Amino acid sequence: MEAVSPSPVETMSGVVLRALDVGKSFETGAGRLEVLKEITLDIAQGEIVAVSGASGVGKSTLLHILGTLDRPTAGQVMIEKTDVFALPEEKIAALRNRSIGFVFQAHHLLPEFTALENVMMPLLIGSPIWEAARVRACELLTEVGLGARLDHKPGELSGGEQQRVAVARALSCKPAVVLADEPSGNLDRTTGTALLDMIWSLSRAFRQAFVLVTHDETIGRRADRLLHLTDGRLYDITAGRAS
Repeated sequence: MEAVSPSPVETMSGVVLRALDVGKSFETGAGRLEVLKEITLDIAQGEIVAVSGASGVGKSTLLHILGTLDRPTAGQVMIEKTDVFALPEEKIAALRNRSIGFVFQAHHLLPEFTALENVMMPLLIGSPIWEAARVRACELLTEVGLGARLDHKPGELSGGEQQRVAVARALSCKPAVVLADEPSGNLDRTTGTALLDMIWSLSRAFRQAFVLVTHDETIGRRADRLLHLTDGRLYDITAGRAS
């Protein structure tokens, strides 16, 4: 395995997300615990990157930092040329809504709202134009195969359908990158495979970047790059994969 090194790309051209020497540590009763150490990573437009590693190694922590939900102890995160953590909190929140989509293992849909309304929510945060948000949400739900389920609430949808709504919601603001934490983890294998097929199709159709944290070897085999997090460091094991 080779450590992930800085990209040879000298500018942010084509790079939608960049982590530079990112570190994260916590103070514990036994002293300082370093969870992430000098993580450097570029994500290009349209690229699907899988991040694997043992439970508790820091994969979700890394995803939360890349998604600006948590701050690193050291280093920088650049999203579309912007040094995110140099911004005040309100501007970080605005950038997060505009430039980052999230898909979690638990879909986190709002149960009292329909599929259409759930997908519209991020759009209405950024702009109060209801009709434009409705049209965009309809288009995305149709794209993920739920055009006939617009008015159904999450409790009226299957687990796979709920995750499709979550993916549509993540894409609603045309983000620079979608971050997904075990997106198929709560689904049976057939439904999970269908969800992954859909993610791959959307990535290729929209040139949408995805970073997927996963234990699923299927995702690792299919991704453009497979990275492994161990002992706080990120290693590129793409070259060592079976084809």
